[in-house]
Amino acid sequence: MPRVPSHLRERALGMLQGGMRTADVARAINCNVRNVRRLRQRYRETGQTADRPRSGRPRVTTPAEDRYIQTSHQQDRYRMATTTARVIPGTHNPSISAQTVRNRLREAGLKACRPVVRQVLTRRHRQQRRLWAQTHRRWTRQDWQKVLFTDESCFCLTRGDGGIPIYHQRIEPYAKACTLERDRFEGGGSVMVWGGVSQHHRTELVVIARNLNAVRYREDILLPHVVPFLQAHPDMTLQHDNTTSHTARSVRDFLEDRNVSVLPWPEKSPDLNPIEHVWDLLDRRVRARAIPPRNVQELAGALVEEWGNISQQELANLVQSMRRGCTAVLNAAGGHTKY
Repeated sequence: MPRVPSHLRERALGMLQGGMRTADVARAINCNVRNVRRLRQRYRETGQTADRPRSGRPRVTTPAEDRYIQTSHQQDRYRMATTTARVIPGTHNPSISAQTVRNRLREAGLKACRPVVRQVLTRRHRQQRRLWAQTHRRWTRQDWQKVLFTDESCFCLTRGDGGIPIYHQRIEPYAKACTLERDRFEGGGSVMVWGGVSQHHRTELVVIARNLNAVRYREDILLPHVVPFLQAHPDMTLQHDNTTSHTARSVRDFLEDRNVSVLPWPEKSPDLNPIEHVWDLLDRRVRARAIPPRNVQELAGALVEEWGNISQQELANLVQSMRRGCTAVLNAAGGHTKY
């Protein structure tokens, strides 16, 4: 790890003495959490924040090579550290190590992570998102609390996180060069579930046994779950996205016959739906269980159990972020947002 300057060491020590967590201190001075822990331990043992003695081994790269490493990875975000290490000669070896490349990138504030994957937005999609955000950005909390946000999601037993990591700075995880755009997201989920949330309520989590089409959506979701919920809360509006199972004529006629008001929704806009964050929260809660699910039945049971354990305040906070989401869409001219 690169050395932490003396003024930052003094600042970090003051933050620790003020009661801040080590993770927050590391984030504030842009260094690894282990450096902060070592600094605190060194101060307890020696009473000073001076850096520990070093061997004095010279750097194996020149300043020009350091600039080349940083520039090449900023131009090609998918460039691997091993690829760069092969083309740079070392002082004592034919080439430097990949860890040396990672150290130089870390000194420049570049860290490796998996790219954000997003859907492709055409000009028409951006225009629809911008118009929708302009229409709804003035909605108040009272307006948003009358919306039932619904969606389906797939969960799998093993996380499919394959792929090549990219290098980016802390301030640019959602930059265009650090994201992937795809027309559709690959499946692989073992259990599909449906749920709905609002500011003060939530529906049951429904486990969908088979692929969801318009008939199953109408008979297995709308009729037994959505319609009774909206009848119990007549002032609420249903929100669902524009998948074919939601926009089929039979589904539209079914909702019209029962006087269910539906919130218009722009295409390819999962970032505007707060329930997407609920799915992420649900996935993390299931994976953090002491005994992880071992089969599909246990996974379904864990999802239903953890769905009930999510506090209503967490759901309310997500619903209240809708105004910020609309503002972010307008600032992005209808493009992708960090949400």
